[in-house]
Amino acid sequence: MATPLPVSIGRVALGTGRPAVCVPLVARTLDALVDAASALDTDTAELVELRIDFVDAAFAAAPDPDGPVRTGTEATGAADLDLVADVVRRVRGALDAELPLLFTLRTEPEGGEHDVAPATYDAVLRSAMATGLLDAVDVEMYTDPDLLGGLVDAAHDAGLVVVMSSHDFSGTPTQGEVVSRLLEQQENGADVAKFAAMPSNTDDVLTLMRATAEFRAGAGIVPAITMSMGPLGVVSRLAGETFGSCVTFGSAGATSAPGQVPAAGLRAALELVHEAQQG
Repeated sequence: MATPLPVSIGRVALGTGRPAVCVPLVARTLDALVDAASALDTDTAELVELRIDFVDAAFAAAPDPDGPVRTGTEATGAADLDLVADVVRRVRGALDAELPLLFTLRTEPEGGEHDVAPATYDAVLRSAMATGLLDAVDVEMYTDPDLLGGLVDAAHDAGLVVVMSSHDFSGTPTQGEVVSRLLEQQENGADVAKFAAMPSNTDDVLTLMRATAEFRAGAGIVPAITMSMGPLGVVSRLAGETFGSCVTFGSAGATSAPGQVPAAGLRAALELVHEAQQG
């Protein structure tokens, strides 16, 4: 398996050895987020993902009264950018200083909690980056093409690692399509490429793992994060060191995606696999 370009998020080096364990923070209120962040330690988490889309108050601004009537998750209006920045500051202050922070606004089409306009997505990410308190930012692969390059450039100008992501909850694409998406992310400036898919059978899980290995063995020069979601895909969260995924997500309370397992047990299992593969 080819060695990717060295990438570090804070103190965590990605791409070689055991996958790092990332714990998502998914609380609905700022106070609950701070409590969850305070409870994390470096024995459980190595990276922390702040999922801003779970913070309902950040997307509760009143919609345009002259605009169309919207319902459900579409009725979010503009984001409260001051609150977004405050969330970043307070969560960073509550975390152990050694834990790197990844900021994510997951949009509804990609499995997130809120449907936001492209301009709102751009503004939220820029507001978070402007705090100077992040180590990495998730930029969705299918962000409006007119905004994608600017967000990647802004993140790099701020010294942040760009994790570019794509999620497929409808099924698992072909091996070639998965590889193609990872390569497109790499070409679009990703420092780390990420893809997750929902399997319907064991062949889908194997497809995801084979595609990751192909990316790593071929033209992939950046580290990759991949996972097969749901209960059927749990094995992909444990075997990343074998097939080439550099980060796996584990929960410390609520989960952010189907199939996540508790971070403490996940880290122990990854250590066991790693030690066995050194022999």
